[in-house]
Formats: sequence, C-alpha cells, structure tokens
Amino acid sequence: MRRPLELMPRRPWLRPKGRARESRLRLGRVRTAPSSGASSAMAAAARRRRSNFFPSAPARGRAPSAIFEAGGSEGRRRPWRRRLLPLFPLRSSWFSLRAALWRSSPCFGPRGGCGMALPRLLVRALHRAAAAAAPAAPDFNSFVTRTNTCGELRAAHVGQKVTLYGWVQYQRQGLFLVLRDFQGLTQVIIPQDEAHSHVKELLSNAPVESVVRVTGTVSPRPLGQENPKMPTGDIEVKAETAEILNSCKKLPFEIKDFIKKSEALRMQYRYLDLRSFRLQSALRLRSRVVMRMREYLCNLHGFVDVETPTLFKRTPGGAKEFLVPSREAGKFYSLPQSPQQFKQLLMVGGLDRYFQVARCYRDEGSRPDRQPEFTQIDIEMSFVDQAGIQRLIEGLLQHSWPEERGSIMIPFPSMTYEEALAEYGTDKPDTRFGMKIVDISDVLRGSNIHFLQNALSYPSASIRAICIPQGVRYLTNKDLESLKESAKSQFNQEIMEIIRRPDGSLKSLLTKFLGEKEQSELIQTLNMQEGDMVLLAAGEHKQVCSALGALRLLSANLLEAAGLALRDPTAFHFLWVVDFPLFLPKAENPTELESAHHPFTAPHPSDASLLYSDPTKVRSQHYDLVLNGNEVGGGSIRIHSAEQQRFVLEKVLKEDSEVLSHLIEALEFGAPPHGGIALGLDRLISLIVDAPSIRDVIAFPKSFRGRDLMGNAPDYVTPEELEPYHIQVAWPLEEKEAKKN
Repeated sequence: MRRPLELMPRRPWLRPKGRARESRLRLGRVRTAPSSGASSAMAAAARRRRSNFFPSAPARGRAPSAIFEAGGSEGRRRPWRRRLLPLFPLRSSWFSLRAALWRSSPCFGPRGGCGMALPRLLVRALHRAAAAAAPAAPDFNSFVTRTNTCGELRAAHVGQKVTLYGWVQYQRQGLFLVLRDFQGLTQVIIPQDEAHSHVKELLSNAPVESVVRVTGTVSPRPLGQENPKMPTGDIEVKAETAEILNSCKKLPFEIKDFIKKSEALRMQYRYLDLRSFRLQSALRLRSRVVMRMREYLCNLHGFVDVETPTLFKRTPGGAKEFLVPSREAGKFYSLPQSPQQFKQLLMVGGLDRYFQVARCYRDEGSRPDRQPEFTQIDIEMSFVDQAGIQRLIEGLLQHSWPEERGSIMIPFPSMTYEEALAEYGTDKPDTRFGMKIVDISDVLRGSNIHFLQNALSYPSASIRAICIPQGVRYLTNKDLESLKESAKSQFNQEIMEIIRRPDGSLKSLLTKFLGEKEQSELIQTLNMQEGDMVLLAAGEHKQVCSALGALRLLSANLLEAAGLALRDPTAFHFLWVVDFPLFLPKAENPTELESAHHPFTAPHPSDASLLYSDPTKVRSQHYDLVLNGNEVGGGSIRIHSAEQQRFVLEKVLKEDSEVLSHLIEALEFGAPPHGGIALGLDRLISLIVDAPSIRDVIAFPKSFRGRDLMGNAPDYVTPEELEPYHIQVAWPLEEKEAKKN
C-alpha cells in the first residue's frame, strides 16, 4: 500500500545537517514508499517539479523570465535560499517576502499541503520582486524617432535597417563620414551609385558639426578594415536616405579632446565645448553619482530631501555673501553661503534627517579654482555624534563610488589637526606619498649653531625638516633656489639644505658645526639615503610646519615633472581630520577671535569648561574629509543650547546676536542634539575624473574672475531699472567712459 504524499519541512535554515540532512528531502520533494509500483513515475514527476521550483542561481543582468526557466544540477546542489537571495540586494526585502508568503499561502505553515500551488505562487512573487529590484538598462531610444544611438551598433545588428541622428565628426573624400552623438561614433558609408546621387551630394557637402539624420542598413566592415579602437568598429551603416537638419558655420575651434584650446575660448563657446567626450563623460558620471547618493540617503536611510530658500539674510562670520536688493529702501537679501541655519531649524522642527543637493554662493573674488556659485551635498541629522556622521559618509561614498574607478575601503583613517600640522604642515594632507615633516629639535639642541639656538629660545619653537628622496638627482640648483624663495616670500621662513653624498657623508653649511655623533643621529632620524636632500627650518612651530608643508608639495611636483613617480594618479586616499581649534586669532587683529569654521560648532566635550575661561584652548567637534590633499567635505556637531550659542556670539566673537535671534529663539524650544556635514560635489567629482579644474565638471562655470564669458555676465543695468530698488551707481571715470563707448 502506498503512503500518502507529504510536504517536507519548509524551513531550510532549521534543516538537519550531515547524514540526517541527507535522509530528509528538501522543500517541495515528495516521499514515496519504496515498495510502490508507481514510485519511479512519481519520482520523475517530483524531479520535474523540483527542477522548476529550484532554478539555478541567476547570472547578474539576466531577464527575470529567464531566472525561472533555468534548471540543471548546479542549481540543485545548493540550498534554494542561497540561490534566491541574489534577487534581493537588501536582506530586509528577502525576509519581508518570506514572511508574507509564510502567512498568506496554504502551502506554508505547520501543516501546509499543496504540491503545485507553492511553486507557482513563489515564482510569481519572485518574478515581480526581481523585476522591481534589478535596475533596468536605460533606453536611450524611447520617445524619439531614432532607432539606435551612434554608439550601440554591433555585429549583432548586421542586416537591420536603422535611423541615426548626430553630428558630423568628419568626412573623407565623399566616401564615408563618421557620425557622433552622446554615446559614440558610427561610420556611415556614402552611396556612390547614381540612384542615390542626391544622398551623396548632401552628405559630401555637409560641413563638420552639422546635425544630420541618416537611414541605412547595418553591414560588416570589409575584412581587414575593422577598427578595434571603436566599440562600433566591426560594422558600418550604408546610407540610403539622409537629411541635414541644421548646417554648422565655421567653428571657433575643433570639437576634439586632443586639440588644445584656451580656457577663455572654451568658456565663451561653452555649448560647443560641451560636445567633447571629456565633458560629456564628466557630467554623466556626476549625474550617476548624485543619483546613487539620493538612493542611499532617501531609500536606504530615510533622509528627506528638502529645498531651502535662496533669498535670506546675512550670516555673521565665514565668507562674504552676495547681496540682492529689495524694493524696501536700504534693505537687502543675502544669497546663503550654505543652508546652515535652515538645516538646523529643520532639526528643531523634528524632521530628524535632512539632505539637499544645495546651490551655495560665496563672493570670494578672484581665488584660483573657486566658483562664486557651487554645489554641495548638504546633510543634517538629529541625535547623532561625530562617529555616526563619519560612518554615514563612508557608507554614502562607498555606495555611490563609480565602479570604473575601483573600490574604496572603509573606515577611512583619522588624524587630529595637531598631528596633520606637525607631520604634513597642513590640515588637508596628501597621504599618497611620504616625505613627512620630522622634528629634529632634540638632535640639534646641543649644537653651537647660532641661528638654531636663537630659534629654540622662543616659545613653541622647533627645528624640523623634510627629506626629499633622490633630490640630488632630480632637483636642479634652480629648483632649490625656487623652493627657498617660495618659503621666504610666503612664510618669511629661511631654509637650509643638507645633502648626503654617495660616500655617505653630509654636505651643508651646517656640517662644520656638527660632530660625527650629531651627523649620525641626523641621518638616522631622517632616514637619509645616498643622494637624498634635506630641507631644514627653525622657528615658531606653526610657521615652520606650514612652510615645510608647502615645500613638501612643491618638491613632489618638481620630482614628478623630472620623471620620479611619487603619487599614484589612480589612488584615492581619504582621511578624516578632527579636533580642530574652535577659535583662531583674527589675522587683522590677533587679540580678537573668530570661528575656525562657523559660530554654530559645538565645543569638544572635554573642553566645554574652557569655553568660559580660556576659549583659545578649546577644541571643536568639527571634522573635515580630505581626499588626496583636497578638502572635499566638512561638518560638525552643532550647539543646541540657546544659552551657549548666545555666549559664543556675544562674549567670544563679539558679534550682534540679534542677527541670529530667530535661530537662538528656536534653540529655546526643545532643540535636539544634532550635527551634519556638507560634501563639495564639484571638488569631489573633479578628483574622481582627474580633471585639472572644477570648471571641467560644471556645465556652465564662471571664469577665474567670476564672469560668465558666454553670456557676458555680470552686465550693466540702466538707472531706470535700479530706481525701484532705491540704488544709484557712482561710476568710476574709466567705467563711465567705457559705458559711453
């Protein structure tokens, strides 16, 4: 007598292991009595059902329908849960689906008992989940009249009739032309027969960069004429019909990346420069990174994208702000240098997690590689500490990092401000190479060198040096003099050089004052090798470190220009710099203090008491993110106490707190502890794509002097236009003459 069919245990994670596991059948299998005459037929039916129910692990990118058609022994060798998990990038989605099926299906539960409904139910549910979870490839040909882009045709398209739109890259002797669009190039064969003479005449006479439509048939290139450097190099399109949609007049420069153009000319004709592959690639990568950031913050971690106002009021401290006149006499708006106050107010409002791709404005004049308007990824959170913000940003960057740039490892290393200054001479150190600053005060403290002893007599003085590897070989006397002149002009710092000869001895003006023991200690402390050059400075600690930090970078540039590979251009070294001072002496009046970053930064918990007794010694809860020697982000834990905020503004910074009365009042209504950060998107993208300037990753940037050379902005306005704003312009004489002309 045959036993009844039984559905086997449905929880593979509770399945017995070892031999006991082998004796139990997996979910969906049926158990039959060995004595049954129909056992072989039933076993075959079970195998068929099992083959459908336990498909092989799907390869990445396969269509959802193909996932459930696959079978084979490979899929049956591993537990079904492991093979289905690749469909769910997030563990939460897998467990949610599993729980829903367990509750809703009669096939699940302690006594589920159907044989075929379960596979169909699971297949349909997983099919929908996989289709929703797997990102679809973008369809560049939707909603338009072309059939394909110029960069997607391959040998598989041979024989197909296609319609392409694009710009004429170049044309050769009336035989063929190369058509270009945003995705790539396609070679188009110009017909030579009489029946298509009008097509030949039209395409042969089309000026370069004209916009054309071509319809033709894809064919393989003749043997030996393939171009492996082009993705479409195996095929060509034989034109049958064509139309010039817009002819191009004579170009101010060629649209080719290898053609050198002045930056002023490129910015004047920015719409032509945007056609270059380099700019197109940078802008598209920027778009992908921002989209991934939105996905990480909003979809995975519950942040809310909030747009904050552009017209606001002046913020004390920080960079200068642009003023916008209003129709109220004497009253002006300010363009915010960041949404700092608004994001703190959002935390007071209980929003908990905010982010924004924010436009910011700073009137910084003619500063190199800066923009008067720029973009930052602005983030704020409630109930967070410094470590929490750092983990968030590390995860954000790892999630949004372009795959073609390799991977980045987290967590990022961390360094205090004092350590960065002492070892690298800057608060944004480039850690891709060595040449660290070394303190040699103890080695030379007992020497009889007069200027060194004078330097050590001042408070917070030290003697420090950097060792330039193979400096004798790669640096000329002219290079050495330029380094010394740079230290003198920028930092008022004298520099002495020491060279280690091939025989191991030292060459310097200082060596006659140093004994053998001191020379040996100097070589050992600086790890000097034969042919190395040491630059030595003595004096006030911060000045010495800053001068040597600048010389370290200048020396690295000179070494690389001479052929020594020092910094890997493909490497990305992130670094957190923490424990900044909360206040710094003002440059114009050292007896007064200003915020090292902004007046809303909270003091370090260990130094909170010093805020009221000795503010100059207070460390802040500020943190900077540095990438390859460039600051790409900065943030802090904020002051959430109205009393403390008022004290910082009025007593320490001597600022009028009434300007920020709205913020201080908001802090009195139960403001939560909060903190945040802002990432400089322009700088980050320029480093990722190795662009020489942030202007190369902005669609329409301003010039070095903050001008729009394409639209000629800023521009004059008439007195009649200024009248509603109660403004009159006192023209300088030269401006008045220029305006007349």
